[in-house]
Amino acid sequence: MPSTKEKMPGENYCFACGPENPIGLHLDFHFEEDKYVAEKTLPHEYQSYEGVVHGGIITTMLDEAMGGYLYSGGERAVTARLDVRYRKTTPVGEHLVITGWEESRRGSFVNMKATIALADGTVTAEGTAKMALVD
Repeated sequence: MPSTKEKMPGENYCFACGPENPIGLHLDFHFEEDKYVAEKTLPHEYQSYEGVVHGGIITTMLDEAMGGYLYSGGERAVTARLDVRYRKTTPVGEHLVITGWEESRRGSFVNMKATIALADGTVTAEGTAKMALVD
């Protein structure tokens, strides 16, 4: 399991996880066994149509769960490919659990997976990504 690493200079302003970004998501991930997990309730400012989280915000949260997993383990990576499957609408104002984990590796590429689920475990969105490790 990766260990949590300190943020790089400037990362505190990251839209997804930066605590200093006034309009950011402020996702606060931690490791639970071999998974990278954050919990969040999004206000209506992040909706597309009434009561539903915007698809771009959903994609951002999934991408952060996958890329952040690697970075927190001390590996720098960029998203080479990202696929998102929207299974159900993701509601604003409800408790969400965002989870990312590593599926496999080959050379300098890491296959990742992430989900967004409601408090009852219902998965509303899932993502897969090929992350490219960089120096």
